[in-house]
Amino acid sequence: MKKYNVLLLMTDQHRCDTIGCYGNDTIDTPNMDYLASMGTVFDCAYTPSPSCVPARACLMSGLNQWNTGILGMGKGQNVMGTNFPQTLPGELSSNGYHTQGIGKMHFFPQRALNGFHNTILDESGRQHNPGFVSDYQKWFNEHSDNLEHDISEHGVSWNSWIARPDPMPEYLHQTNWTAAKSVEFLKEKDPSKPFFMMTSFSRPHSPYSSPEYYFNKYMNKALPEPFEGDWAGIHDVPIDAKDVDAWHGRIKPSQIKEARAGYYGSVEHIDHQMGRVLNYLKKNKLLDDTLIIFTSDHGDMLGDHHMWRKTYAYEGSARIPMILVLPKDMRDSVVPRSNAAVTLYDIMPTVLDVLGIDATCKTDGISMRSFLYGDDSGAREFIHGEHCWCYSSIQECQYLTDGKTKYIYLPGLDEEQLFDLDNDPGELHNAAVDPAYSDILAKWRKEIVTILDARGEGYTDGKKPVSWTDKEPIVSPEYQKRLESSPSDWTKYHSKRIGYIPD
Repeated sequence: MKKYNVLLLMTDQHRCDTIGCYGNDTIDTPNMDYLASMGTVFDCAYTPSPSCVPARACLMSGLNQWNTGILGMGKGQNVMGTNFPQTLPGELSSNGYHTQGIGKMHFFPQRALNGFHNTILDESGRQHNPGFVSDYQKWFNEHSDNLEHDISEHGVSWNSWIARPDPMPEYLHQTNWTAAKSVEFLKEKDPSKPFFMMTSFSRPHSPYSSPEYYFNKYMNKALPEPFEGDWAGIHDVPIDAKDVDAWHGRIKPSQIKEARAGYYGSVEHIDHQMGRVLNYLKKNKLLDDTLIIFTSDHGDMLGDHHMWRKTYAYEGSARIPMILVLPKDMRDSVVPRSNAAVTLYDIMPTVLDVLGIDATCKTDGISMRSFLYGDDSGAREFIHGEHCWCYSSIQECQYLTDGKTKYIYLPGLDEEQLFDLDNDPGELHNAAVDPAYSDILAKWRKEIVTILDARGEGYTDGKKPVSWTDKEPIVSPEYQKRLESSPSDWTKYHSKRIGYIPD
């Protein structure tokens, strides 16, 4: 069988409604749209847990969040670690692929390979292991004109809503570096083997400090305003909004505009740098023989409902882009769009299926291959996602969605929400309080009770979920099992890292 290459293009904290092919007429994303024109856009793709570590653990392992043992970043949770029963790069490495990870991995220990032959890292300033310095930081120190410069010289912290143009020359930006290192790998890879390259950009994750060209472009445009639901008053907390790293609160309209301009600019900047990688593949006749997946770990609220960052069940945070492009000789009859409900742990079984690799590993995902041809007969009914208590008890969530409706349970408030996404894509009205939706609410309530009861921890009364935020945090026993399965050097950090907060 012919050996196809695999390119996994990944952005960080990227809401899918900031891409042209997902219906945004304001932003310019020609390369992402080009991928969409060759492949299939998934309109119902959701993260299983809307923060970096749990989402990436699912992608890497092909396991759902319960089986990775990481249900978020916060109370009772931990770093990704190693010892997964399988990983996507590990399966490909063992099947003759030259595997390379470039950019943000968010592994722990930070030099863990998790199946890759090699990684070249941009970790956005994270230094979780003694002596760790990212490859991007080293490169920046060597190539900046003045060694007193720093990658965070813009003065904005990694989770802030503050926005401004980046003061550094564009060639020093981590987005450019990630693309350049990707092209470098393609030039130097083992020519006798097919490759798997994960190009993982650390933006548009905050800080919203895109290069000046991109920032100014979107400051001069009319940008979509944030959604504000009739239920969102709980997040309009003036004192909380004073925090420059606020997770919720009403921010001034001018500041929201700056944040959105910086974010939009960062997306287009990534798009142009993705173009460098795609152009190299095309020029060197590799593009037609490469399976390409484009996705992100989770989104960003960008002020929707007075909320910022991630970890929430709402569309801005939980819905993600997912575009698949098959090798050219497999593209006949592919459909341009699919409504199948898909998630990050579907990527591993899809890649193995397309490549014809009969792996012995067991994943929780399903192959998306048939969906590319319009056959949704094997699709799941809905996605189950969740995030533990991180910023506040009122932010913890459980959610179910089929892309048409969405059910959310907020244990910190002991409150249910229901959104009719077909008619209310901005989630402006909580239909859980509308008698007209009582049957739909009952259906979703039954589904979440089934899922939570299987965990056996008293998270429901048998008929509906019940709040557990006054008890121990929700924790999966699978994490400890993985920790003990094959002890390694990272275990000594385990007890120190409980309660890991997103950055």
